Amino acid sequence: MASITDQAREMTRGRMHTEGGLAKPIEEITAALPSDTFLWLAGASIAGSLTLKVMGRDKDALFVGQWAPTFLILGLYNKIVKVAGHDKYDRDRD
Repeated sequence: MASITDQAREMTRGRMHTEGGLAKPIEEITAALPSDTFLWLAGASIAGSLTLKVMGRDKDALFVGQWAPTFLILGLYNKIVKVAGHDKYDRDRD
């Protein structure tokens, strides 16, 4: 039985894949940001949430605290963009 990776390769063999019109500019902007920017944003979100909780603003604290995972995922995306960049077909054309 073929692995999932082998099946994916077989399905895309010989086809050109490129980034969409929106992904490419987002990658260019995101790659310019330092990676620790997103860690600082996540930390600030946690600190802001704690501050709001102490002030008794529970709903606001929950709202702001939920930003932290989003910032961390954006940081992961940032790191992937820096390592992988545009897909290999776009690199050949740039």
